[in-house]
Amino acid sequence: MLEFEPIVPIRLAKTSSMPRIVFAVLALLSLALSANGLAAEGTLRLATTTSTENSGLLKAILPAFEAASGLKVHVISVGTGKAMKLGENGDVDVVLVHSRPDEDQFVAQGFGVNRRDVMYNDFVVVGPRDDPARIRGLKSVLAAMRRIFESRATFVSRGDDSGTDKMEKTYWAEIGERPSGKQYLSAGQGMGEVLTMAGHVAGYTLTDRATYGAYRSRIPLDILVEGDARMFNPYGVIAVNPARYRDVNYKGAMQFIEWLTGADGRSAIASFRVNDEQLFFPTSR
Repeated sequence: MLEFEPIVPIRLAKTSSMPRIVFAVLALLSLALSANGLAAEGTLRLATTTSTENSGLLKAILPAFEAASGLKVHVISVGTGKAMKLGENGDVDVVLVHSRPDEDQFVAQGFGVNRRDVMYNDFVVVGPRDDPARIRGLKSVLAAMRRIFESRATFVSRGDDSGTDKMEKTYWAEIGERPSGKQYLSAGQGMGEVLTMAGHVAGYTLTDRATYGAYRSRIPLDILVEGDARMFNPYGVIAVNPARYRDVNYKGAMQFIEWLTGADGRSAIASFRVNDEQLFFPTSR
């Protein structure tokens, strides 16, 4: 949180010629600094992946945390890579993301502290209902990606350094091939926008199950591949390190972490449903 040294009153001799306006400016400055300090203490800046926002999860659970904590949460919804960059720059107080190797590196490099497991769901491959690549029902995501590549079917990629984007690229790396040209559309957008685009071009994409669940009624895409252990999708929450950035709201970040991973947060996550389907599962403590 922001900290300011107290302003010491200036005592002037009666003969001082300092204009009265100087005193007014000092008074206004003092009020402004006090107001900024209160605002910092009363707010929490959360950088998080688009899946938690697009799915509707945050809208469902944050009001309960705000009521319990007295904090107002300001959400910045971007890909995991960008969310963690905001944390690295000290521009947010806490991050909620889903790319475990990057989370561990974030902590190891001293940008974050007190990482906790929060919840999980899974990735799925979705595509057009006529399924030109014939991947429906495959049990291996790698076999599905290879068929998409070999069939020259269109694949829409997040292309935004998000957790989903990182996972997709590990699959291409494992099979040793990746589409290019018109077959591979790199959107540089969030998951909701990518699902919409894939629907428009009758393409395939990798998505987290939660965002697909929220968009399913709006797009002509089916879940075609699911259940592979490689598609497990865990989420972690990390406080930005106050030793590196003195103005972060570390107290508020820890309130959020304790609530999110405690009984109330876990219950709120488990209760969130879209079309009566549970989309996120709290991690066992």
